[in-house]
Amino acid sequence: MKIRFAYLFIVVSAFVLMGCGGADSLDQPPKEEVTGGEVAVDFSAETMRNILISEGAIPADYNNSIFGYKAYKIPYETTDEEGNRVKVSGLMVVPTGVPETMKQAGFSLVSDSHGTIFANAEAPTVIAETTNSPDGAPIILTALGGFVTLQADYIGFGDSLGHYHPYLLKSSSAATTVDFINAAREFAENNGIPLNGQLFVTGYSEGGYVAMAALEALEEAGDPVAFAAPMAGPYMLDRMGQAVLAADTLPVPSFIANVAYAYALRYGVTVDTLVKEPYASALPVLFDGSKARPEIDAQLTHVTADLFTAGAISGLTTLDSNYWFTQTLQLNSTAYYPGLQTTTRLVQCIGDDVIPFVMSTGTATVMRDNFGAADIDVIPVEVAITGDLNTSLRLGHAECATPAYGVVSKIFSDVRRATIGY
Repeated sequence: MKIRFAYLFIVVSAFVLMGCGGADSLDQPPKEEVTGGEVAVDFSAETMRNILISEGAIPADYNNSIFGYKAYKIPYETTDEEGNRVKVSGLMVVPTGVPETMKQAGFSLVSDSHGTIFANAEAPTVIAETTNSPDGAPIILTALGGFVTLQADYIGFGDSLGHYHPYLLKSSSAATTVDFINAAREFAENNGIPLNGQLFVTGYSEGGYVAMAALEALEEAGDPVAFAAPMAGPYMLDRMGQAVLAADTLPVPSFIANVAYAYALRYGVTVDTLVKEPYASALPVLFDGSKARPEIDAQLTHVTADLFTAGAISGLTTLDSNYWFTQTLQLNSTAYYPGLQTTTRLVQCIGDDVIPFVMSTGTATVMRDNFGAADIDVIPVEVAITGDLNTSLRLGHAECATPAYGVVSKIFSDVRRATIGY
């Protein structure tokens, strides 16, 4: 375990979450017609291997399996926070060039919810359509792991650009994910993609939160999940918000400003009761999907008291139970779900500098001791990749993502091998 995690970290950490920069210059094979979607990326196993070698991700004599990578954009419908039907989109990534035994056994699905984005250009389907290149976590989960990977764009991106993104709002986060799982299953059936019925759930950062929200919805619907491994998510939103607004400065003001904006829209509150002017009036333009995080942060202040109103700071830092923002953050937290039955591991780096590691340990304790979760625990990524309980390695939020996905891929692969046989 130690060797595989460490090696995976070394070979893919330099590029996997940024995509393969040179891949978009390669000729694509002719795109076949499919039912209920369109092919966005199609690389053979040989081409994928050559891409990884050319990018310096693997040595020329790498002898482990590498699969082809075919990504489909699938349009579907979901329900937003106001109960309206919304046309959205997601990316379904399927391994190709696999052994016949895998085809006969069928593919396992991994629902992988992506981290926070602000620009529509960063949405999974948009990246696939504009670059025609393999990108992101599916390189680990699909090209190396042999899973069918599902990544919803989320409401507000992809086909639903123009709708506000319901950032860290539980109902629509769950619905967007669960509805995509069902749409992908239908797409697979209509296009001869063999599935074996096994479903795994994961996601990083905002995606960790979304994964937990989806897990609750899947359990309530009676849709079994083989294993869940949310990563580095803000599961206790009230505690996270309390910690953020208690600090004098905001290293990344766009995150908490986006929460305030989405919650104000969702609950019919004027945003200037949370965010001060001139920033409150700027938020609709800042969060319209045309700008990436650095540009947004540059137009906001990093001083907490200059960005947020005194009422917002006081109400949230004291966790005032009568304050609407505190109440709704508690309502939308994913840590307060009673009776979780799915085996769940919260995967996070101890050195996370955005979401404190205690968010995972605290969530596991609360869900186990207060809400009766059947089997939940925490996996520190630095320990997993070194095999050393006392390691001094510390990885921040951004640099943790790649090795965290490697840890999760290994866990899911072990479960699949024990149950499906490959």
